[in-house]
Amino acid sequence: MTSDIQRIVVIGGGQAGGYACKALRGEGFEGRLTVVADEPHDFYERPPLSKGVVTESEPLPRLFPEASLAALDIEWRRPRRAVEIDREASEVVLDDGERLAYDRLLIATGSRPRMPVAEWSDIANVMTLRTWDDATRLKAQLEKSQRIGIIGGGWIGLEVASSARKLGVEVDVFERAPALCGRSVGPEVAEAIRELHERHGVGLELNRQEIRLSEGEDGRVTVTADGHAHEPYDLVVVGVGVEINLELARDAGLRTEQGIIVDAAGHTSDPKIFAAGDVAQHPHLGLCLQSWAYAQNQARVVADAMLGKEAHYDEPAWLWSDQHGVNIQILGVPSGETHCVVRREPQGPVFFYLDGDNRLVQMVAFDQPRAIKLGKRWLAAERMLDPRDLGDPNYNLMTLR
Repeated sequence: MTSDIQRIVVIGGGQAGGYACKALRGEGFEGRLTVVADEPHDFYERPPLSKGVVTESEPLPRLFPEASLAALDIEWRRPRRAVEIDREASEVVLDDGERLAYDRLLIATGSRPRMPVAEWSDIANVMTLRTWDDATRLKAQLEKSQRIGIIGGGWIGLEVASSARKLGVEVDVFERAPALCGRSVGPEVAEAIRELHERHGVGLELNRQEIRLSEGEDGRVTVTADGHAHEPYDLVVVGVGVEINLELARDAGLRTEQGIIVDAAGHTSDPKIFAAGDVAQHPHLGLCLQSWAYAQNQARVVADAMLGKEAHYDEPAWLWSDQHGVNIQILGVPSGETHCVVRREPQGPVFFYLDGDNRLVQMVAFDQPRAIKLGKRWLAAERMLDPRDLGDPNYNLMTLR
């Protein structure tokens, strides 16, 4: 560790910021560690917000026990927002005018839900889901709702649909695309997800190009899709993707594309500034991953780099979703021309997307975590696979370790 690093500022109180702080202390950083967070809560995980928090009244899903968090000796600025990065002075300016000097700065500002029509934000019973406060509001709303509408057939929307059905609430999902989760998985997986939701009574309105919302006198919300007005909903949840919180980085003159451009160690175009989590464009894939695993593991690597140590992040994309009691794990991202091999087993199907050389590009497994572990090895080794073996449920995949 270089001796000139005595002040580290982290902008962002989410999972990436939390694991970076833990790694910094674990690697021996004893200087001043300041976290700027726009929420009053301690570091917490977001995946449970659409699941157990709304269905089982789970408490704040803290990243760390209180004693462990206290041991990190963090100087909090919360709820506060960073409004400017003064690179020349090496200072972060907060919304109350305070200036925080840094030797190293980590931007972990994450993302925010996208609202496709600004006026929808003015409708009382229309909401998005991103924060703990959003989740507690959603829980309260679901407890008094009989039917809800969801705009967006991606992962967040479908997880909310699953949770609402678990609570006995009627659900309709409206999606502009002809398939669910079509941007992140192939048509075979999208069809399996559609069948899963239909089996559990979720109404699916796919390929709906023009969606309008209007508020009734009773507060309920009418969804009009391609000219057809549906019976009013007690609540409408909008889950149509996110906008990456790039404003600070752009205003500071850092290089950005979809996210902040970083190398495999998390360096930005400024040697004193690093980025981690949703806001950091994946160094190899060239896109931003809204992934629990990426936020956690890439942040740990970046913490090492901030202290002047050798660091390199090269893990494949990996995310998961729980829907109607089924654990869906996705390894890798769609890329290039692929062909799909489906393996159907009693515990659930596995979908292998292979390139022209029969190397794994993406893999999606329903209730098959052991298969995903094998897939990570195959991706790392760029192993050529036999489609006949993959598709044969009687063939033991463990022989391909």
